[in-house]
Amino acid sequence: MAKQTKTFSCTKCAATFPKWSGRCDNCGEWNTIQEDKGISAGPPSKSLGARRGSSLELMDLATEEAPPPRTLSGLNELDRVLGGGLVPASAILVGGDPGIGKSTLLLQAAAAFANNGLKVVYISGEEASAQVRMRAQRLGLADASVKLGAETNLRDILTTLDKERPQLAIIDSIQTMWADNVESAPGSVSQVRAASHELTSFAKRTGTSIVLVGHVTKEGQIAGPRVVEHMVDTVLYFEGERGHPFRILRSVKNRFGPADEIGVFEMTGRGLSEVLNPSALFLSERGQPSAGSVVFAGIEGTRPVLVEIQALVAPSPHSQARRTVVGWDGGRLAMILAVLEARCGIPFAGLDVYLNVAGGMKISEPAADLAVASALLSAREDTALPAETVVFGELSLSGALRPATQTENRLKEAQKLGFTSAIAPKGGKAVGVEGITLRSMTDLTAFVGEIFGAG
Repeated sequence: MAKQTKTFSCTKCAATFPKWSGRCDNCGEWNTIQEDKGISAGPPSKSLGARRGSSLELMDLATEEAPPPRTLSGLNELDRVLGGGLVPASAILVGGDPGIGKSTLLLQAAAAFANNGLKVVYISGEEASAQVRMRAQRLGLADASVKLGAETNLRDILTTLDKERPQLAIIDSIQTMWADNVESAPGSVSQVRAASHELTSFAKRTGTSIVLVGHVTKEGQIAGPRVVEHMVDTVLYFEGERGHPFRILRSVKNRFGPADEIGVFEMTGRGLSEVLNPSALFLSERGQPSAGSVVFAGIEGTRPVLVEIQALVAPSPHSQARRTVVGWDGGRLAMILAVLEARCGIPFAGLDVYLNVAGGMKISEPAADLAVASALLSAREDTALPAETVVFGELSLSGALRPATQTENRLKEAQKLGFTSAIAPKGGKAVGVEGITLRSMTDLTAFVGEIFGAG
């Protein structure tokens, strides 16, 4: 008889071990290692064991299937991020900082889907039912036909959902769920993994769409094992700065639509309101042209968005100059500063550099390189770019400028908001847009010499 191999894993960090020990060598926790109970099929035979599984129905790659039906909520920004509406039997994970408005967003979404005819159940594991009802009254949603419950026991929640069979169930939050068959505290890796697996399996089995709310760590990642993000169909992040009213709902994974799509909301006294033209909103407080201020024409998912990038360069009173970035990658800022010094001879040593993306927006697109370089040079030389100009393009380490994608969409968005000129790299698909004068640049040295008269 073949010997069965036992495996053990840590309930805190999910590390695996060939044998049990009292302390996890990976995370250092005590009494967290447990034996993994795999699928048991009785005494093994020469092949698959005494108990065989069912045969799968295999299909050709050319098999055509109808696209999944979708239900619109009526919240256009939410429907856009979901890829065109809610798909039945889908599992959606929504993460965000504490107090950013996740529960408010999902309560409004629950009411919107309920008003469109879906049977919706909202389960809160963090607040009492009375607290959720108070929020619904404040948002003007008290009359929405949403079934409400407050529970953390996963077995009771699944039993209730199996009895009610809603078309949409919202679980707020997955870190508070407790599975009684897992010997660890709520919020631990094992509990989050088990609860996510059970709820996702329930969604696929019954056709109920499940929305899971997830807490995030101080690094901005959803707390718990990364396997949870692989289990679900869609992962959304709700972003924003507490000092700004704008909130960004960003799709980082979507099996039913484009990733990196964004929806923009504004936090008001009566909840979240949709922002149908985010470019106009992000630029609404922009005054007269000033040194260090540049408008970047970006693309978020399929949507063109114009945002203002602000830079401040000042002599440093410290021995080591400061580099502070809000809304962009600090490592990429260091790269641009190095390219400016090495390729253009413009040093920033002894100068404090502050970079900010206005409106609380977070940008990860490489096409923002040229706009950032423009803002830095504008701040350093105390020279303002024309107010009607937008800038975009990727910067390479050699100082060459690489063309950005979707040039036409960027220029059309700029033209719609009254901009008359654009600065972009040469060599891309130069599509002319009526009303926009496009100035093409080959490398950073030419850009610095022509725009700022240096280099």
